[in-house]
Amino acid sequence: MSVSQQGPGAADAVQVARHKLVAIIGPPNSGKSTLFNRLTGLRQKVANFPGVTVEHRVGKAHMAGHHEVDLVDLPGVYSMNPRSEDERVSHDVLQGRMEGLEKPDAILLVLDSTNLNRHLSLAAPILSLGLPTLILLNMADDLKSRGGQVNVELLAAQLGAPVALISAVRGEGLDAVRRFLTGGLGVPRPVELPVLQDVPACRQWARRMASDAKYAHPAPQVWTRRLDGLFLHPVAGPAVFVLVVLLVFQTIFTGARPMMDGIEALVSVTGGAIGGWLGEGWVKSLAVDGIWSGVGAVVVFLPQILLLFLFIALLEDSGYLARAALIADRTMARAGLQGKSFIPLLSAYACAVPAIMATRTIESKRDRIATILIAPFMTCSARLPVYTLIIAAFIPEKQFVGPLLGSRAAALLGLYLLGFLAAFVTAKMLKSSILESERTPFVLEMPPYRMPTLRSVGLRLYERGMAFLKRAGTVILAVTIVLWVLASIPMQDGKAPPIEQSLAGTLGRAIEPVIEPLGFNWKIGIGLVTSLAAREVIVGTLGTIYGMEGETDAAGLQKALQSDLTFGGAVALLVFFAFAMQCMSTLAVVRRETGGWKWPAIQFAYMSGLAYICAFITNQLLS
Repeated sequence: MSVSQQGPGAADAVQVARHKLVAIIGPPNSGKSTLFNRLTGLRQKVANFPGVTVEHRVGKAHMAGHHEVDLVDLPGVYSMNPRSEDERVSHDVLQGRMEGLEKPDAILLVLDSTNLNRHLSLAAPILSLGLPTLILLNMADDLKSRGGQVNVELLAAQLGAPVALISAVRGEGLDAVRRFLTGGLGVPRPVELPVLQDVPACRQWARRMASDAKYAHPAPQVWTRRLDGLFLHPVAGPAVFVLVVLLVFQTIFTGARPMMDGIEALVSVTGGAIGGWLGEGWVKSLAVDGIWSGVGAVVVFLPQILLLFLFIALLEDSGYLARAALIADRTMARAGLQGKSFIPLLSAYACAVPAIMATRTIESKRDRIATILIAPFMTCSARLPVYTLIIAAFIPEKQFVGPLLGSRAAALLGLYLLGFLAAFVTAKMLKSSILESERTPFVLEMPPYRMPTLRSVGLRLYERGMAFLKRAGTVILAVTIVLWVLASIPMQDGKAPPIEQSLAGTLGRAIEPVIEPLGFNWKIGIGLVTSLAAREVIVGTLGTIYGMEGETDAAGLQKALQSDLTFGGAVALLVFFAFAMQCMSTLAVVRRETGGWKWPAIQFAYMSGLAYICAFITNQLLS
């Protein structure tokens, strides 16, 4: 029933029923996302604001008495002067100017209590909005343990808004947050604020507010200085980084093996059970040979992907990755880029799409475009199933660097380094020619070292795991069904033809002359075409093709590849995937970020050409 049919007062009733919308904002590394996770748990989702590629998270916080509040986690900002896209989005949301999102009813302003002299400057523009605001001084546990203190009552009186000390990591002090969300949302009392566009004035105001509130800055952590002395050392720092990388890659291969074997056995057993239940016929062929073999061939790599994200989450939450970015600034400088490019490039190891979105923090337009163009060279998690399948089939496991690194992990590491080298050389060419610009200083606030929490890491792994399974259940499922249909026609005497005589085989043989110099056959050709939807789809495609030929498990798939590919062709396939732009969603994001098809077209042509030439040379040399 529409509102107009409900009689007088219905619109008011609908308005009353609407949940309160509360925005969470704060500087980067203030712990606002940890608070958001603590309040919403699994009741959250990630989305883009309409018309821009800035991500935000929305979720529901359950309060007492079945009361719900909608929370939106805004990008971390240092000021509300809309210079970057992050700041413009936060400014528009809080002003009620963001399409698709109503103006918030209240604000949770999260500040780092151990860095209050600086972070408090954000309170001035936030309080000037006149919205009900609760100021949360986070990391209260650190403040206390390091001998710092602040008089919360004095600070609240000066700011004209409630203030609470909390620890989002430990869940301490959150009763004040819940009372604010469920109780009256009083409007901040007017106080004297500095000229908001005057950044020095805001900083002086913040220091005066902190001083008047008897703020005592916490003593520096001794072990923080010692760790920074190691991690930021010009020689020891890079050496530690290399050791961490070696540990990650060796664990991805050895640590994930038992879980992968378990999933593979489960897929095989369930596939056999489904086949026995369905009996002979096209339904069994579609379900077992098509869907189960295709999707199962990809799902088996879930443990490796989760391990990769586990390491990334641990390194990020501990505060180490910010130090790695500072070390990488020297390498970025040699390519003509700045340290800010390191963070997006690092996130590209998970997926190029959010990495390209993350370049919005780079002030220089030319640096930003250069970073966007090289981000897909970084080895994303979608390449991992392809690499693992080929490496396991063609490279025997041996000790490479003693027990520290095996031959397969070394091969995987080499592919990651190959992608990074391609990115570095490409950036060097771009920044010395069409995208040349002056280098800007790299300023990065070092987050404190913290012990990652099981809750935070677990939520991140859940999100990544569900995203991987969702893609396996949508994109890969759709491709395998279409491929099975193409591989089953034209029917011969009421039966599916031999796959090489099917429509899929015909299409593959049409491609074969172009890719044969690379050492690929028509089956690989079909996989290269389908992998344009998503890189890992080639594994599902090969699983379906060989599944229809009777090879339904991972061992059978590896054996079939060994019979169809030479060693040179196998390495050439790895090189091709290291360089090629096999991801339409990435191209779509590049188009949206750069405002047209010019740069995506150049990117696709360059990466595809480089992939073909390097794969050709590799095959010729090794064969």
